[in-house]
Amino acid sequence: MQSDNSIIKEIFKGLSFSNEEIKIIESVFFKEVYKKGTVLLKAGDYVDKQYYILEGCLRSYHIDNHGREYTVQFGIKDWWMSDYTAFFSTSKAIMNIEVLKNATLYRLTKEHKEYLYTKIPRIESFFRKKLERAFAAFQERILSSLSQPASKRYINFIKTYPNIEKSIKNYHIASYLGITTESLSRIRKELSIN
Repeated sequence: MQSDNSIIKEIFKGLSFSNEEIKIIESVFFKEVYKKGTVLLKAGDYVDKQYYILEGCLRSYHIDNHGREYTVQFGIKDWWMSDYTAFFSTSKAIMNIEVLKNATLYRLTKEHKEYLYTKIPRIESFFRKKLERAFAAFQERILSSLSQPASKRYINFIKTYPNIEKSIKNYHIASYLGITTESLSRIRKELSIN
């Protein structure tokens, strides 16, 4: 990572670091720039990286045995992304990650993350709190998918991902919501009338 305290402050909001700690962090974070359409991860890959999104938009999705895509998450500015099932275990990836809008990312490997935990212990607390919030959000998303009508899920999507619709295709949104693109169009029409 090139020396830029502002990026470190952005990634680790709320934490402050000594110059020595900043050098440690810079030694393990790597800036990567990707074009729209790049696939960062494919199902079946070994996963030892996670990405902090500085700019752009990513999508994680699963493809079932019939070739149907299920969008699980969109990654936008200030979000972290990986296939966490594989990242936290020894299993292979079950997700694919695609760049939907040109992206600037900071890559952190599992090994380097553990290194940061030992060198700067408060970073472990930072990541634990991030994971707790992410777990709660995923649980809410599951409950929403099971119990709410599609129009309510769409409204929640817009709240979670404001302004993202300009960057992604309708079928990505529909697959995230678990509906068809025709249903998405109908919902948008109904909501614009009200």
